Amino acid sequence: MRHLFLILAALAFSLPVHAAETLKIATATPDGTQWMDDMRTGAKEIKERTEGRVQIKYYGGGIKGDDKKVLGQIRIRQLQGGAFTPSALTSQYSDLNLYGMPLIFDSEEEAAYVRSRLDARLQKGLEDAGFVNFGFATSGFANIMSNTPVRSLSDLKGKRVWVPEGDTISYASMQALSLSPVTLPLTDVLTGLQTGLIDIVAIPPFVALILQWHTKVKYVTKVPLVYTFGFMAVDKKAFEKINAEDQAIVREVMGRIYENFNKVNLVDNDAAFDALVKSGIQPVELDEEEYKKTRKVLLASNRQLGEQGKFTKELYDEMMRYVDEYRSQRGATGRD
Repeated sequence: MRHLFLILAALAFSLPVHAAETLKIATATPDGTQWMDDMRTGAKEIKERTEGRVQIKYYGGGIKGDDKKVLGQIRIRQLQGGAFTPSALTSQYSDLNLYGMPLIFDSEEEAAYVRSRLDARLQKGLEDAGFVNFGFATSGFANIMSNTPVRSLSDLKGKRVWVPEGDTISYASMQALSLSPVTLPLTDVLTGLQTGLIDIVAIPPFVALILQWHTKVKYVTKVPLVYTFGFMAVDKKAFEKINAEDQAIVREVMGRIYENFNKVNLVDNDAAFDALVKSGIQPVELDEEEYKKTRKVLLASNRQLGEQGKFTKELYDEMMRYVDEYRSQRGATGRD
């Protein structure tokens, strides 16, 4: 009997043991929002289905700092990932913000058509750069928000226009329009509006409500200025510590959640615009001729940036072919 016990004990110690892995994820999204509730529900499902082998802990409300600080903490393994917008990781993967170039898309349907052809490639590029992700969730189009009406390009002259930290493409676009871009991390924008450091921001309406930026502006110009999206990025080395079966569970659950975000955010954005107007913010329309003139300048700037190697020019050209393809199929040429 003693020999049998020793044999069983030896077998038990020889079995592979998978230690519990905790993914610590930072986000600027405040606690109490639907986004955080859904993410925590996903974390609970993952913990249950992996029998505790994978746990996810979220740090909301920007308590871990701006994107630069979060990435620094990921490098030293204090965090394993974060919820980001493309500008945060363009230095790691320069093509990530192709969708976010100003005035590329005219509609959500047009953007969805292009994304159905390019999303998988961009996701793979991000993983090749060292970050596992679970799909992209649109936040809708960023609209111009300001304290003076913006109906034309001339209305932006002399104003300090916010550009997200790390978004070199938007910065160059603002310079091409002879504007005055001011770079700030997302976490500093509300303070920037309060102190007058910036005058103009571009943000999707429902994000403006979540981050309370709408409390510091008086006008909103509804124009498809910039197509925005977000994603969760997890350090690939940290993710690969999880066994393959559990990795598949994490990908399935988080992929499903982000697919749902991609759908509901559009509905939320429309409702949020109405909420902005009801709160007293005045809606403004951009002059159509101004739109055409501005887009022409920006497309020329985009091409120049591609030739400078700021992103893969061939991939940009492919994206624009899909835009033209979508418009030709519908007998449209866009607003320009």
